[in-house]
Parts: sequence; C-alpha cells; structure tokens
Amino acid sequence: MKKLFTLLFLAAMLTTVYGQNADQKWSISLMGGKTEYTGDLGSGLFHFNPFYWHGALQLNHYLNPSFDLGLQFEYGSYGFDGNTDSFLSRKTDGALLLKYKLANGYLFKEDARIAPFLATGLGFASFAGDATRTRDDDWDAFIPLGGGIKVNITPKFAVEYQILYNFTNGDYRDLNESPSKDDRFLSHSVGIVLAFGAPKDTDGDGVPDKLDNCPETPSGLQVDINGCPVDSDKDGVADYMDKCPSVAGLAAFSGCPDTDGDGIQDAVDDCPDVKGLPTLKGCPDKDGDGVRDSQDKCPDVKGLLELDGCPDADGDGVTDAADKCPAAKGSKELQGCPDTDGDGIADIDDKCPLVAGIKDNKGCPAVKEEAIKVFTQALTGILFETGKDVIRSSSYGILDNVVKIMKDNPEYNLSINGHTDAAGDDAKNLDLSQRRADAVVKYLTKKGIDAARMTAKGFGETMPVADNDTAAGRAKNRRVEFKVVF
Repeated sequence: MKKLFTLLFLAAMLTTVYGQNADQKWSISLMGGKTEYTGDLGSGLFHFNPFYWHGALQLNHYLNPSFDLGLQFEYGSYGFDGNTDSFLSRKTDGALLLKYKLANGYLFKEDARIAPFLATGLGFASFAGDATRTRDDDWDAFIPLGGGIKVNITPKFAVEYQILYNFTNGDYRDLNESPSKDDRFLSHSVGIVLAFGAPKDTDGDGVPDKLDNCPETPSGLQVDINGCPVDSDKDGVADYMDKCPSVAGLAAFSGCPDTDGDGIQDAVDDCPDVKGLPTLKGCPDKDGDGVRDSQDKCPDVKGLLELDGCPDADGDGVTDAADKCPAAKGSKELQGCPDTDGDGIADIDDKCPLVAGIKDNKGCPAVKEEAIKVFTQALTGILFETGKDVIRSSSYGILDNVVKIMKDNPEYNLSINGHTDAAGDDAKNLDLSQRRADAVVKYLTKKGIDAARMTAKGFGETMPVADNDTAAGRAKNRRVEFKVVF
C-alpha cells in the first residue's frame, strides 16, 4: 500500500498543471480550519476536541518562481479546556507571509500539480472575550513559521492545506502569566485558491509569452499555435520573409531553394539540378577551363573558350582533335599543319617542304622542260659496249647534261633504272641491267653528284616498251631511264 501511495504521489508531482505563475500573478485563498493553543496551561496541539474554529482570507502575489508574498486575515475562536484551568477568546489576526515554493523549477517543476511550500512572516493578533474566561483584551505580535501543500486542479483553481506555528510575544491570554513561557498557537487551514490575472502577451498575437516561442513577432502577422509567424513550407523562414513560401528553401536565400547545393539559388541557377560554379551561373565545369560542361565539346580536358572548351596545344586556332599537326603551328586551311614553303601543301604531305611546288607533284616543283628534254635524250642516247656495262664515250655528252641539270636543281633526286631486250638468258639480262644502271650512277658521282641523291635499279627484260620480235623494238627496250624524285 505504501509503495502504491508513493507511485501515485510521484505521478501527481510530474503531471503538468499551470497554477499561479508569471502570467497569473495574483491569487485569493478562502480557507477554514482549527486553532490550537500551547502555553502555561498545557498543550492542545493536534487535539480535535474541543474544536476552536477559524476562517481565513489570503491574498497572494507572485514574485518569482521561488517566492510568493501573501497577506492573510484570520478570525475565529481561541482557547483551552483543561482539567482545572481553561480559557476562551475571540482572535482576529493579520500577517504578512513570505512563501518559498519548492515547485520552482529547481526542486520540482514550476508547473507541477502538487506544489509544497514553506512560509514565515510577521503578524499581529487581537484577543477579546469574557473577562471571567480571559485576562483582558489586547494585541500580541507573532511570527508564523510553517508551510503547506497546494494541489493545482486547473490553471486557475487549486486546493491548499496550510499549517502555521505562531510564536507570540505575550503571556496574558490564558489567565496565567509565566515569565518563561509565552502563549503560542497553531493554525490548521484548508481551502480553495483562485488564481487570476491576464497572461502576458508581449507581441499581442494571442499566444501568452509562456507558450510563445516567438514572443517578439511583428504586429499583424498570422501566427501558428506556438506564436511564431506561419511558415507554410516548414523551411524555417516565415512566410512574410520567404520569397518562395510554397517550397522549402534556405534562410540564406530568403527561403528559396538551392536544389543542387552549390550556393546558387534555383531561380538564378542555369543548372539547378547539378552542382556548379557561381561564375557559370551554377553550371559545372569538370575540366576547369571556364566553359560549362553542357557547352564544352571537350568536357574532360581543359581547353579554350573560343574553341568551345577544346584544347589547342600549338596555338594555331585549330583544336587538337581536328589538328593533323597538333604539335606544330599551322593554318586552318591545312587542318592545323604548317606550310614552310608556302605552296599551299602541308609540310607533312609536301615531298619538297622547303621549295614551293605544285599539288600534282606532291608539293615539289614541276620538272623543268630542259630537264625533261635531257632525260628523254638519255633514254636512247646512252650506249654501252655489247653485252657489257661499259658506257661508250659517245654517251658522255648526254650524261654531262644530266650532271648540269642535277647541279642546277639541288632539290632533284634521280631514280636510274636499267632495262634490256628479251634476247638471251633472263637472269643474265637482269644482272646486266643492274650493272649498267650502277655504271651510270658511278659516272655521275665522279662528276660531283652526291650518290645519296641517286638510286639504281635493274629490271632486265621485265618492262619492255616495244616489241622484242623486231630489231627496232629491241633497240627501244635497251635503255636507261632517268626519273626525277623528290
């Protein structure tokens, strides 16, 4: 049973009921009870027969969570009925009480249902009655000391029990004056407490400050049950300050959202769903070249703004991807390749990159008419000893003309090809054609032409230019061809 009572008491202590507080600073108590004497005649403390009644009125004012100040007025009977001595008097007293509340937020919750308190103060009591039952009418000062328990039923209504032991400065009420023992009395009071007063509402929004999470809301704004300005999208920015009240956003952007979290609100973010850079209006730039990825034709490699984000290693205005010569500065017309001789043919395709030439000759200059004439003469004009690789002296004039052509045109290289007719053994003919081509190279070398500018190749009877069945045809097939190469 004791445990059950303890649990019920603790549950009541933890139940929240708002009693007298900063919002309801005044309360009035209507109480009745019993007054008990102790003094020279004996002690009537906690004796309930006879019953010396009293009625009391108490006005209380809230000072702070720990203290209330009360003014109490009490009227009733006061006496003692002993075996030999007794007395009876009417008592009227008033006292100023200072109450220390244990439900102050430190010991118990300020809004606890059961609120114990301690009390002390200073008062004056008037005693009057039948001269045969009390010594005389007079006033005594007294100091009350005690406490009580208030049980809060509603925010404005409570019941209260109070017990005060009163120390007096007189010893005349009981017809027995003793120098060592003043008359004292104990008051038991039970009654009701009515709290009143308007709750404080600083911002006038209809929500008391005690319940108002935003007690300084500007006047005229619609507020929620907590007294805070309405925040429709629940983003922490009140509607009256929210530029985007229907969608949750950030305080930094006056309640507007930043979906991708890049520090740029969606309204001015060109790429609101992808984290980007302020300089590109919220769009990303993966390679950091200043061109947003959506417009960057080379988003994975740093490039140039004017080339849509693509690189140009040689700085010729042609992107590396389209540049046939990415390591050498060239022209757009030649796909980024240089043209050293300015003939309109890129060096990589120009067989003569240092000499202006023609496209039909792979960038090399056209073979001069005089050279063509000399080389044509050489086809039939270079003669050898029969079956040998010895050049006849009658051919020296033509070969010397070839020497002059080669010296006048240092860009020329010669391919010297030897050929025979079909008479005789094929293998011997092939060997003879090679030896005769080599003989021509040897002659030209002796005349000062660099051997590196010439190649010799024998083809034997494999490349006839005429019919080998006639003497005239076989004569044409026995030849040495000069071909200019670059």
